Amino acid sequence: MKISSEQPKIIVVGSSSIDLVLNTEHHPLPNETVMAQKSESFFGGKGANQAVGTSRLGASVYFIGCVGMDPLGQQILRNLVDEGVNVGYVVETEDAATGTAYVTAAHGKNSIVVVPASNYCLQPKHVEVAEKFFSTTDLVLLQLEIPMDVVEYTVKLAKRHEKKIGIYAAPAKKLSQQIIESVDFIVSKSNELSIVFGDEPREEILRKYPNKLFVRDDSNSTTYFNGSEMKYYRNDHDSVLHKMGMGDAFTSGFAVAFCHGNSIDECVKFGNDVSLKVAKNRGSQRGLPYLKDFIES
Repeated sequence: MKISSEQPKIIVVGSSSIDLVLNTEHHPLPNETVMAQKSESFFGGKGANQAVGTSRLGASVYFIGCVGMDPLGQQILRNLVDEGVNVGYVVETEDAATGTAYVTAAHGKNSIVVVPASNYCLQPKHVEVAEKFFSTTDLVLLQLEIPMDVVEYTVKLAKRHEKKIGIYAAPAKKLSQQIIESVDFIVSKSNELSIVFGDEPREEILRKYPNKLFVRDDSNSTTYFNGSEMKYYRNDHDSVLHKMGMGDAFTSGFAVAFCHGNSIDECVKFGNDVSLKVAKNRGSQRGLPYLKDFIES
């Protein structure tokens, strides 16, 4: 993969949270109580994950989001600053607590309940005040843990400034045709494709969006249509134990490679390589790699 001498500039508009992970023997059934062997807390939220992911990969990152005026919000802000992310446009609200996620982890699979809280207090006006940075950015990244009117406004603002746009369509919501046509790439989970695009066969959906739609599976595989053939890239091994944050990691790697002008094949490969490293560690951000991890000394 080629790395240009110019540092990519990326604006991430999205969510942040504190994730509480409960490690259990199995996922509880309705009306069942299970005992957890241990509980752990991590920094998370798809937006913050991608902000940290792209920053570690050498991008200059602005994060636009919303946290509560509480200790968890302060922890998130300090962590982002420590990771080199500019938080000048993160809103602190008194109207809601900081977002949280509750994860039950058993046998390599996660059940996740997200409490958006302050993330749903983000408004288009909070993005508007950062417009001056849209004129100089290389890419705008979005996810769907924030209100859709914020997503729609951000896409319009980025298009007004003729900027590249990427969306990780998770948690899955229906995307308007206007958003689909406006963005440069969309990452989607295989089992959520019908929610995002409608009830058509997967291959037909992929063929509609050549080199734009990238479908991810839990095995760290990525499928896409390049305009002439269906492409499939996969790399995994026995150390793929922790699958939280793999989609955010892939999106971060793909985005940075995209900003450096690499081919789609190279962007997918780099995204998969970044995602694989995350799977070796618990927590969505802990295992995010640095650019130096991919550059031979």
